[in-house]
Amino acid sequence: SITCSAAVSACQKGEQCVQALQLFREMARSRVERDTVTDSAAISACATGEQWVQAVQIFGEMVDSSVERNTITYSAAISACEKGG
Repeated sequence: SITCSAAVSACQKGEQCVQALQLFREMARSRVERDTVTDSAAISACATGEQWVQAVQIFGEMVDSSVERNTITYSAAISACEKGG
């Protein structure tokens, strides 16, 4: 999970939002455990790529899966919604 989190985060920071989200979804298909860091990175990737709908979806999945949310998570979700118009 740590390696996957780092990869999603690296894609997000490199403004490769499509790749970050593809990797994030592949993690889910492979049943890699989700955590705050990975989900927050995916939401940040959505913000970078102006994909606010996906950001809200991931945030909702965090709630449904009882993945802890933190200040970074909320900030990324707000940023994604703000950039989405």
